[in-house]
Amino acid sequence: MAIDQNVLKRAAAAKAVEYVNDGMKLGLGTGSTAEIFLELLAARVRGGLNVIGTATSERTAEKARTLGIPLASLDELAPLDLTIDGADESDRKLTLIKGAGGALLREKIVAASSRRMLVIADKSKLVGKLGRFPLPVEVLEFGQRTTVARIGEALAALGYHNPSIKLRGRDGLTFISDSGNLIYDCALGAIKSPPKLAAVLAAIPGVVEHGLFIGIATTLIVARPRGVEVIEAAK
Repeated sequence: MAIDQNVLKRAAAAKAVEYVNDGMKLGLGTGSTAEIFLELLAARVRGGLNVIGTATSERTAEKARTLGIPLASLDELAPLDLTIDGADESDRKLTLIKGAGGALLREKIVAASSRRMLVIADKSKLVGKLGRFPLPVEVLEFGQRTTVARIGEALAALGYHNPSIKLRGRDGLTFISDSGNLIYDCALGAIKSPPKLAAVLAAIPGVVEHGLFIGIATTLIVARPRGVEVIEAAK
């Protein structure tokens, strides 16, 4: 019998809550699994747990406030003790693709400001090789067509031929990130070398950030029908 994906997400989130200790400063992620974590964390806060968080998106901030989780700005809290977030894909080296929720820039800033990053996911997110999920790339609106042309040229030079590079939209409107930027989703197929791709994208003028998280996540919690697997980053 198939297990509902939300059941697996809740199992991963429940395991993540065990890593939260009294007095911690937390980075609070964005996405469906991260929102389940917020609900479970809020229950502990109501029970007397003393923590304070900083949100990776306006959506997360709104939900955290509604649930009664104390918030402050990243500049007030950094360095953070722990960031808890989801992922669109992860391999066993804990290299991630993130950005389906459009918060990749703030997610990366918060995660990089944290001593540890805990990633929570259901089994569908763990892959042998990244790239099944399109890679989000956040770009400035100014000169966007020129920037996208450079992205296409750079991808071709790396051997990604005829990649699909689509401007993200919702309900017929262009999606604008919380930081006022555009997001282009790049369907590449299997990513041969995430570090090389990350370096090339980061060097393109107009690219604000990309959704490859490399060397940032420290722990991956993967929920499966028969239990939860915890994968630690190699030291």
